[in-house]
Amino acid sequence: MAKTKELSKDTRDKIVHLHKVGKGYGEIAKQLGEKRSTVGAIIRKWKKLNMTVNLPRTGAPCKISPRGVSMILRKVRNQPRTTRGELVNDLKRAGTTVSKVTVGNTLRRHGLKSCMARKVPLLKPAHVKARLKFANDHLDDPEESWEKVMWSDETKMERFGHNSTKRVWRKKNDEYHPKNTTPTVKHGGGSIMLRGCFSAHGTGRLHCIKERMTGAMYCEILGNNLLPSVRALKMGRGWVFQHDNDPKRTARITKEWLCKKHIKVLAWPSQSPDLNPIENLWRELK
Repeated sequence: MAKTKELSKDTRDKIVHLHKVGKGYGEIAKQLGEKRSTVGAIIRKWKKLNMTVNLPRTGAPCKISPRGVSMILRKVRNQPRTTRGELVNDLKRAGTTVSKVTVGNTLRRHGLKSCMARKVPLLKPAHVKARLKFANDHLDDPEESWEKVMWSDETKMERFGHNSTKRVWRKKNDEYHPKNTTPTVKHGGGSIMLRGCFSAHGTGRLHCIKERMTGAMYCEILGNNLLPSVRALKMGRGWVFQHDNDPKRTARITKEWLCKKHIKVLAWPSQSPDLNPIENLWRELK
């Protein structure tokens, strides 16, 4: 039998009011267009509980015992990569047979849901300490000081398509509709390496790296792209250059070039690409 729609609180209160003024079940049902049995049930509930709203329903009993729930919650907290199938097998060995859907519903009721594991830089204790020191050193820096920073980085750009998986909303048997497909080419579309920079004043020049980069080549790129970008963006005096700790950036020839040009470099913790705001710009560009 299909579930019937519950009456609103106003309708229930109106039924009780009409009963109080002396009208019968049939007369109330006819006046409001409801069933006589519904009117009777609401009035009986009002007489018994002095209320008309529905009480919370208990629902179907959980197939997993409290002990079983504690077991799977404990395993998921200790081993977050545990699959629903593994939890089903654990419960089966404990004497409880349930489906993956039941396990998933139980975990969601306790605030847990299946998500993609986020990719983060591989950090050693020294990296964590350096990142924390960087954050504490710049915690109280005024916003104006960050407007003087020229952020820079390199990225790989796919020339055709994307490496990541794309999801689409489609109907059954529409999987090959052009709107629902991702074109590919044989042996992949290839990629290019780009180096760019930007600041609060705008974006700088974009350079395409066509061969293996060395320290000398990096200095040449800085001279042909970084300095013209700084002048074009009118960053003025006192600007600060940010780059990571790649060996080409920390090479002696690079340090000497930066010192010769009197360029102040922002001390940057290793393994911290996620701290660089240019990553957001790369994502938009891609």
